[in-house]
Parts: sequence; C-alpha cells; structure tokens
Amino acid sequence: MQKGQISVEADNIFPIIKQFLYSDQEIFLRELVSNAIDATSKLSTLSSRGDFKGELGDLTLQIKLDKEAGTLTISDRGIGMTEKEVGKYLNQVAFSSAEDFLKKYKDEASIIGHFGLGFYSAFMVADRVEVITKSYKRGQKATRWMCEGNPEYFIEAHDKKERGTDIILHISDDAKEYLEEPRIQTLLSKYCKFLPFPIQFGEKTETEYEGEGEDRTSKEVTSPNIVNNPKPAWKKSPRSLKEQEYKDFYNELYPYSTPPLFWIHLNIDFPFNLTGILYFPKLGNSMEVQKNKIQLYSNQVYVTDDVKEIVPEFLTLLHGVIDSPDIPLNVSRSYLQADANVKKISGYITKKVAEKLAALYKKDKEDFQNKWDDLGVFVKYGMLSEEKFHKKAVKFALLKNTKGEFFTIEEYKEKIKAEQTDKHGKIVVLYSNNPKEHDSFIQSAINRGYDVVEMDTVIDNHWMQHLEHKEGDITMVRVDSDTVDNLVQKDEKLDSVLSEKEETKIKEIFEAKTKDSGATVVMKALSPSDQPVLITRPEFMRRMKEMQQLQGMANIGAFPDTYNLVVNSNHPLIAERLLKMRSEDKKEEFVKHLFDLARLNQGMLTGPDLTSFINKSVEYLK
Repeated sequence: MQKGQISVEADNIFPIIKQFLYSDQEIFLRELVSNAIDATSKLSTLSSRGDFKGELGDLTLQIKLDKEAGTLTISDRGIGMTEKEVGKYLNQVAFSSAEDFLKKYKDEASIIGHFGLGFYSAFMVADRVEVITKSYKRGQKATRWMCEGNPEYFIEAHDKKERGTDIILHISDDAKEYLEEPRIQTLLSKYCKFLPFPIQFGEKTETEYEGEGEDRTSKEVTSPNIVNNPKPAWKKSPRSLKEQEYKDFYNELYPYSTPPLFWIHLNIDFPFNLTGILYFPKLGNSMEVQKNKIQLYSNQVYVTDDVKEIVPEFLTLLHGVIDSPDIPLNVSRSYLQADANVKKISGYITKKVAEKLAALYKKDKEDFQNKWDDLGVFVKYGMLSEEKFHKKAVKFALLKNTKGEFFTIEEYKEKIKAEQTDKHGKIVVLYSNNPKEHDSFIQSAINRGYDVVEMDTVIDNHWMQHLEHKEGDITMVRVDSDTVDNLVQKDEKLDSVLSEKEETKIKEIFEAKTKDSGATVVMKALSPSDQPVLITRPEFMRRMKEMQQLQGMANIGAFPDTYNLVVNSNHPLIAERLLKMRSEDKKEEFVKHLFDLARLNQGMLTGPDLTSFINKSVEYLK
C-alpha cells in the first residue's frame, strides 16, 4: 500500500477559489455523473478511431444507493484509469484528464468537463470517497484510491474485473438527505435528464398481461429504471423529426402544459456551436409568469434556467432548450462569464426568431393572424427592447381593429390616412384599450368614417409610444379622449344652436351639480346624433397617469384623475328640453341624471350612485 500527499497546483486552484468553487451542494451529483459520461464518451471515441479493439458492451451508467451502509455509488464502464493515471489525475487538484484527452482528440470527442475539479465536489457531501477503477488498456490491474477529505490519500491494488470506474461516496452525517431515493431521483431528473448515455437508477415494476377474456392473466415484470433520454430531440436533425415528436419533447420538458404554437430548431456550428429548440407558448396577455422556461445545457448537461445573459430579455418569454459547449461557464458551471461568444449567440438567436416569424407570416397570413392574440405581447416586447428585432418585426407586427380585421403597420396607415390625417399632417390612429367599455365612443367614430384598433395588452402603453417615435408620422389617440369631432383635429367646426348666453346658463347648472366630482365642464357644438353629455379624458394626462400606475407610482398623486364633462349644445335634450324647464329643482335633477349617464358610459358609476341612477331611471320610465 502507498501513502502520500495530494499535490495542489496553486496556479490552477487559486483563481477558482476566488470565484467560490461551488455555489450549491447538490451539484456534486451532476459533476460526478458528468465525469462518468466523459469516461464513457472517451472510450466510445477510441473505439470509433480503432484505438480500442474490445467490445464496448453495455455502456449504461449505474447509480446505486445503500442506505444501510450510508453510501452512494456512481459506476461507469468507460475508459477507466491505470494506477499511474490515478496518481496523476486524482492526486493533483485541477489537473484535468479531460484537457489531456481534448488536446489529442479535439475534433472528435465531446467532453463535458474541462477543469478537473468536478471530482472534488464529492467532498461536499461525503466524509470519505473511494474510487475503484480498471483501465481499458490490456494488462492493467485495478486500483483503489481512498481519501477522507484532507491532503492524505491511500492507494492500493484491487480485484475489480471489469473496466470502468466506481466512485463510492460515504455520505456524511450532515448530508443524509442524499441517501433518500426521491432526492437522488429529483437531482438526476434536474441535471442529468438528457445526458448522452443511459443512466440507471434502481428498477421499475410494470404489469404485463397475457391472453384474452377469461384466460387473461397478469404478472409483475421488473426492468432497469433508465432516468434519462440520451437522444433528446434537439440533438437530432430537424429533417428527421415529425411534428408530433416536437410536441412530445415539449411535453417531456413541461408535462401537462398547453401545447405550443410552433417552434424553432436551432443548429449552428460556426462561428460557435449551438443546438436547441425554442417553443412559442400561448402567452395571451401574460408576461412575467412565462419567464425562466428556457433551459441552458452544455453538452447535454443542465446548467440553469436563468438565461438572461445568453438571450435578450424578450426571448425569455419563450420555452425550450439551448445547448452550447461554447457558452463560458465558471468552474462549477453555475454562472455565465463575460465573453464575446455570448453576444454572438444572443444575436444569432434573435435573428433566427425574427426570420421564423417572418416566414410564418408570409406562408400563411390567416394562420398567423389567428395566433396573434398569443404572439402579440412577445413581438411587441421584442420591438421595444431590441432594435434589430424591431427592424424585422415591423413587417409582420399586426394591428387589429374592432371589426376583427388585421393589418401590418404600413397597411393600416394606408387604410386610414385619407380620413384620419389631421391638420398637422399626422396620421391619427384611434384605439381602445377596452372595446366593450368604449362601445359608444367607437360607434361614434365609425359613424364618422373612422377606424379604431384594439390596444388592450399589458405592454401596449409602451408600444404605442414606441411606434409614435419610430414611425414619426403617426399619433395614437384613445377613442374616448375627446369628442368625436376633435379626435382627428381638422379645421372643421359645427355651429351651436344656442346663444352664448344660453350656453353660459347651461354650463353654470352643470358646474353647480358636478363641482365635487373633479370634472371640467365644456360646452361644445356636436352633431345632434351624438351623446347629449359625455366624459372624455385628455390623452396626455391619461397616458401619463397610466404610465405612472404601470411603474408602481399610483400613490404619488402627480397625475390626478382628471376628465372633461362635454355637454353637446346641439342635442335636443340640452337645446330644447333642459333649456325649457322652468323648475330649478327639475333642472338639477335632470342634469344629475345626464351626468350619471355619462359616468355609466365610462364605467365610473358604482355602488350607491349606481343604485340611485337605476331607481331614478325606473321613475322616468313610469
């Protein structure tokens, strides 16, 4: 038996220590299983080159728990190590065999680890670690290495017959959770679900049936429990995959989820390596609940679902997988590091997403329009946050009017410019954020020959301002922000049927009855077919207030809830009935009812005021 001191290479270990080697205890299993995968991958590479002449046999990794003995064992039938290699790779921290192998077979091997420190993560959960290994090389005897988490190690011969490596962790008292089967199952599912060789953890029992009718019998059949999918969809050629296979893989990633709208299969090998599948979920009018659904892998090893450093913010609304060995990770694979490749990858993914959406729109506009309610938030968010995406998306971003018709931005401008260009040359896009609530205003606009679009998503307030800035020749005006004659400001004006004195008298009655409401009474000559009294909200003040609310500043009070109470001096109820009333009490009662009617039209009449209005309406009907 030999005895010695583990050699720590200061040049390698100190920079890693400064970055805090491991941030999460549970990743020890990922590191050790990844090492076993590496050993298996090396042997497979040697075999394909003809450097290994023997039979590969079953390359399934084995994970075994022995709760009574307090051990967790990770076994592989990979390349194994000679006694000399054990001394070289296990006794010198940060001296990685993966680095050596990559230098020799850099164009053929897919090796997960590069640092040589993953093995030592075992000591986060074990107070003693044994390694029993036998090299694939002929004539080599097996070796046993043992260490108790200090610089001392022990190494001796062993009688292991098969090639490969067993890593036996004697779990420490403060890590007994890793002797529980559900805990290990969870970690394997999280970190090792798509590793490229089969991983067995225990066995599963299924019921098999034989015969038919009364002769039918059943029996329990036990088989290996393979916990991973070695050949996930993103590693296959897009041409070989059918639509159902993409949907099945989505369900594998997100069980019981609503099926996706469509997907993009990423596959690039220059100037960086990247594969993956990004799915477009049905977003509807939601944003935050959809984030952190893209999983980042490096050579099929799970890294994180926080990919904001890899993809632009708006792309985090997508779901799926990105896999790239070129993404720079720290030694524990827990954090991304600044690198030029990250920006290239981000730009590439953005470009592919924009191209996919453009192709779908061009191929089948009707189908694209049917999906717009689920795509709109995503596209608008992308246009707001990424200039390059905006330039491409402006060709397929859609506006939907209250009739259910869809238009690109340019198409819509062309549609409305004849009727909705104001005296300053701006094209006025009328919109509603609540078509049901604004129905009377919308109908008034339509009756005047205008068109109204729906802007009712969580992001539209920002997107409208973005369009105004980017397009330059449009202005967005909410349909209830002014009287219909003034939504598109032109040099047209109706004359009032009332004299100036009569208008002043009526205005005074309305002001007296609404003085505590915060309304500003405005007399205006509109068409007799328009509403007798209506409430409008100045566009600028209303938009500023909404922006304030979106930013969580609603209680600051910088932008009060102000509105105009517009009295139509040409409406018969004003110009004839109200003006001719002799009883002052009747006038005040009538004005109050008209005011409540305008409030009702804006959804502002609630509680006791609404009850009183209903009772009064019943009296009028009687």
